[in-house]
Amino acid sequence: MRPMLPINNTLSLDDFYKVLFENTEIQPTSKNLERIDASFKFLKEFSKNKVIYGVNTGFGPMAQYKIKDKDRLQLQYNLIRSHASGLGKPMDALYVKALMLARLNTLSLGKSGVHKSVAEVMQQLINKNITPLIFEHGGVGASGDLVQLAHLALVLIGEGEVFYKGKRRETKEVFSEENIKPIKIEIREGLALMNGTSAMTGIGIVNVIYAKRLLNWSVFCSAAINEIVQAYDDHLSYELNAAKKHYGQQYIAEKMRNHLKDSKLTRDRNEHLYNDAADKNTYFKEKVQEYYSLRCVPQILGPVYDTIAHTAKILIEEVNSANDNPIIDVENEQVYHGGNFHGDYVALEMDKLKLVITKMSMLAERQLNYLLNNKLNDILPPFVNLGKLGLNFGMQGAQFSAVSTTAENQMLSNPMYIHSIPNNNDNQDIVSMGTNAANITKTVIDNAFEVLSVEIITIVQALRYLNFSEKLSDKTRQVLEEMNKIIPEIKADAPLYKTNAEVKEYLKKHEVYK
Repeated sequence: MRPMLPINNTLSLDDFYKVLFENTEIQPTSKNLERIDASFKFLKEFSKNKVIYGVNTGFGPMAQYKIKDKDRLQLQYNLIRSHASGLGKPMDALYVKALMLARLNTLSLGKSGVHKSVAEVMQQLINKNITPLIFEHGGVGASGDLVQLAHLALVLIGEGEVFYKGKRRETKEVFSEENIKPIKIEIREGLALMNGTSAMTGIGIVNVIYAKRLLNWSVFCSAAINEIVQAYDDHLSYELNAAKKHYGQQYIAEKMRNHLKDSKLTRDRNEHLYNDAADKNTYFKEKVQEYYSLRCVPQILGPVYDTIAHTAKILIEEVNSANDNPIIDVENEQVYHGGNFHGDYVALEMDKLKLVITKMSMLAERQLNYLLNNKLNDILPPFVNLGKLGLNFGMQGAQFSAVSTTAENQMLSNPMYIHSIPNNNDNQDIVSMGTNAANITKTVIDNAFEVLSVEIITIVQALRYLNFSEKLSDKTRQVLEEMNKIIPEIKADAPLYKTNAEVKEYLKKHEVYK
């Protein structure tokens, strides 16, 4: 039996991890279903003699038109069908599942007035791993992720397409097989499903989970390179890093110190430079200080850590918020019209996240270059070539791919947050483009895993060449043992693309630090 996660309106990043990566099932609590039902019944009664947007009016610039009672349900179906107009690639199942969990949670707050069948059907889709066909291109991130969420709503009413057991199929066929009844359209289910930030937030939460994993691998690479070059250890010292008040910097330095605590390779400056013999020298062949890509890692990755932590906080706040319009307030017996569907909070965080991930990939590329350029490191053969110099090429070809991918990240890191384009007859005159920002950040993160995969392969070759064996820290040796299983010793030239892909997938699926 799979573990069960109760949906109680306060989801954490860990809850998302369990559902997305550990296949934990979800179960809306009875209290949640009661809250949804109370909101639904209140809105049904409250709306009888009032004009409420999206219940008995048209949508957007057509909200000036009153809808007859007999057409109110058809209005919701029309909204869903007309906006299921996405373009581009279908979203991966992992991101769609995150989107659905995010949407289910916000609707479960009881501030949307939907029929409880919405929660019940979404629960079945999540637990049975039925993935609605949702396209990457669509909503502009204000008035919500309208297009992406319309494709979710289309499936919930039993239409559209889904991915199930590896095949793209008609929703009605899969619902019939799994005995799933479509949701009931009663009052405003179409608008409530579509009016929100759950696409950008769902994608964003997966981005954060991968970004945290990526950061840990970057810390590992940085620590291992400190061993390779036998760096002085004072740049990681508590005293130096405590002199700056940034938590992220101190955290990264501590993580690297813990990694290297049992290494016999990093050096104490007191032993080598703070003595009379050193003082008598007029020239030092070995560098007195390492290059920035080795020495300034806490200062470079510290802001990355802090940004990821803040982004996670904002996204969890968003996913536990009512990002709908209008907002149904049962307690005060009122319906409030506003703009909680606007995605600026998420859009800004996605832009910040992709900036720091790009900087991380730039750090990895510079560290890679340091290892490959024998004139810089003065300890390794050119391109960490373990074959015959001149005849073989080592990691030369792989460097081109890493540089190219880093350059793409630099270009993609231009902000979406400020790229508002008015649309919808200028009703949506300033928008967030939050889902675009989240999707681009997804690409930047995936690219960064590729750059780090080349760096890891190179580190493994360098450690084979240097044969430090028992001098390495336990952590570096541990990972090296795992990597030796999938990374061949590169002496004779052979295509590296399969190894690159395998290492990338390993990095995406495994945590280097528990």
